[in-house]
Amino acid sequence: EVQLVESGGGLVQPGGSLRLSCVHSGFTFDDYAISWFRQAPGKEPEGVSCISFSDDTIYYANSVKGRFTISSDNAKNTVYLQMNNLKPQDTAVYSCALSSSHSLCWSPPLSNHYAYWGQGTQVTVSS
Repeated sequence: EVQLVESGGGLVQPGGSLRLSCVHSGFTFDDYAISWFRQAPGKEPEGVSCISFSDDTIYYANSVKGRFTISSDNAKNTVYLQMNNLKPQDTAVYSCALSSSHSLCWSPPLSNHYAYWGQGTQVTVSS
């Protein structure tokens, strides 16, 4: 059974930093991608970053480029999202998701391409 477990969310002041973790387990796909999505109340999910375990490509949404960094520690089966210079508009529930059918990160990740999801972690940026 595929499992994705996020952690690291919380309340932070504008300009602050958080690091989200996504521990993944229970699969043997050779080609897959893991993405971070966020969803604010009343808004559609936004794919903010993607890392491909097929060709090592990485994608960032324009809204987070230069502030967020996605990385992977394969020994720990963990994907991280380092978030710096956080802004109030970054407030959302952040979820990691895995796709074995769309394993490249050449374009914005689409939520309907991802079959496996974590439970989400709340990030609130407020003074």
